[in-house]
Amino acid sequence: MGMNEKTLSIFALGGINEIGKNMYVIQYSDDIFIIDCGGKFPDESLLGIDLIIPDITYLEENQDKIRALLVTHGHEDHIGGIPYFLKKLNIPIYATNFTLGLIEIKLDEHRLKRDTELIIVDSNSKLEFGKVQVSFFKVSHSIPDCLGIVFHTPEGNIVHTGDFKFDLTPANNQYADIHKMAQIGEQGVLLLLSESTNAERTGLTPSERMVASHMEEAFLKADGKIFVSTFASNVNRVQQVVDAAIKTNRKLALLGRSMVNVVSVALERGYLTVPEGMIIDAFEVDQMSPEKVAILCTGSQGEQMAALSRLSSGNFRDVAIHPGDTVIMAASPIPGNEKDVSRIIDNLFQLGAKVIYGSGSTTGMHVSGHGYQEDLKLMLTLMKPTYFIPIHGEYRMLHHHRLLAESVGVEKGNTFIINNGDVVDIKNSVARQTREVPSGDTYVDGMGVGDVGEIVLRDRKQLSEDGMLVIVLTISKRERRIIQGPDTVTRGFVYVKDSENLLKDVNRIVKNTVVELQEQNVRQWNVMKQAIKKSVGQYLFTHTKRRPMILPIIIEI
Repeated sequence: MGMNEKTLSIFALGGINEIGKNMYVIQYSDDIFIIDCGGKFPDESLLGIDLIIPDITYLEENQDKIRALLVTHGHEDHIGGIPYFLKKLNIPIYATNFTLGLIEIKLDEHRLKRDTELIIVDSNSKLEFGKVQVSFFKVSHSIPDCLGIVFHTPEGNIVHTGDFKFDLTPANNQYADIHKMAQIGEQGVLLLLSESTNAERTGLTPSERMVASHMEEAFLKADGKIFVSTFASNVNRVQQVVDAAIKTNRKLALLGRSMVNVVSVALERGYLTVPEGMIIDAFEVDQMSPEKVAILCTGSQGEQMAALSRLSSGNFRDVAIHPGDTVIMAASPIPGNEKDVSRIIDNLFQLGAKVIYGSGSTTGMHVSGHGYQEDLKLMLTLMKPTYFIPIHGEYRMLHHHRLLAESVGVEKGNTFIINNGDVVDIKNSVARQTREVPSGDTYVDGMGVGDVGEIVLRDRKQLSEDGMLVIVLTISKRERRIIQGPDTVTRGFVYVKDSENLLKDVNRIVKNTVVELQEQNVRQWNVMKQAIKKSVGQYLFTHTKRRPMILPIIIEI
């Protein structure tokens, strides 16, 4: 792709028309800047896949131009892809103190920490990269140390908000820098990229402080053990649980690897205040009287292997939920997770627990970290952009965000609702969207990254729906006649003892097919295998209405 010397290009490799795997790219001439590098968890249709990360083909082809990876904050959908990215492209990472702490845990797990350049920035940092300068501003979100990013380019200023809401009384006193945002707007914003997660919800996002009083009230009323399940990364929420436990004289146990990891980073870097001796080990929980202990655990989204799921089915090694214990779900289910969360809540009621659940706004145990419509309008009003790209949301959210932008003065036609890979080019202050770069999903399965594609997934789907049938034949090399077999082995297709006649018919069809091919003097194995697959497949579909995977194996003697 020939890029004009002075063109400014903006595109996403992930995070548009979806929630998750955020990755945005700003390119001016020969300088490429990447914002965030997230992962996304798969749904049930992606059998066996552990994580989805962005396709970085374009970045690999242009790696000599990449100057930096700038990270807005430490949530999984913004940092989850970093270890896989670094295995292909080793570039410096700029992030805040807390965010880098979370990134370091990932790099340690993947043994990448030694070779990666990690640079701490804060809202006052200014970075120089040739013709482009980068500066930052503070935003409020549901994790500490979040930044918006400004790219000062010769064409004009590009602003990426990161994830944000306007919480005027944040629980951790990390106030959004509204004055600085207004100043950036006064200097002129050529293009704004702003998140759209809650663009459908009217009003302003409630303040995190609201949760503290509800949490404390629930702790005062509880008489057994208290379990609180929340996002590990929501350090403000963790602090509120700590405070409620102090007031009701309870010790605190942490369950779940991510909870233990995040709390240790937050303690080490000064984002959490916990009294000495308050945190106890999981095995100590059952040794204490129930009203003296609270437990913070992961699994608020119904993840099968997370602590809450294992507690609800009674197979967590050191801790059990007993009748009369209280379980607080301090997070709303992310769309798509409702079924898993409901299953866990049912299990908890069966164990005799008192469960506080439902949308955060009704229980008061959770507020969103993403701005509602009035927050989004305030950001647009402060920044006054000429052009606007709504990001971080599904199509309907992006559409609503465009309407909000137009309602506060962004000109009709100046909002680009794009897909991952669509490039918005700006030249002489005019923006156009006419081309695209390669983009898509890369699947992580165990140790493999990108080696499982659509074909493998299609096979897995077929195996999971209709099973498989293996047909083994031994054929003589010279005369091409069957010496032994066919032998049929099935898995997940039919129960052999009940289907002996069906399998006898399959063997008969295989023999007939081989004989016919000999008469036609066909000798290629692949033709023979295709013919067997076709004839057996047609017969099985007629008699069972199923399409198992058929694997003919031919042995020559």
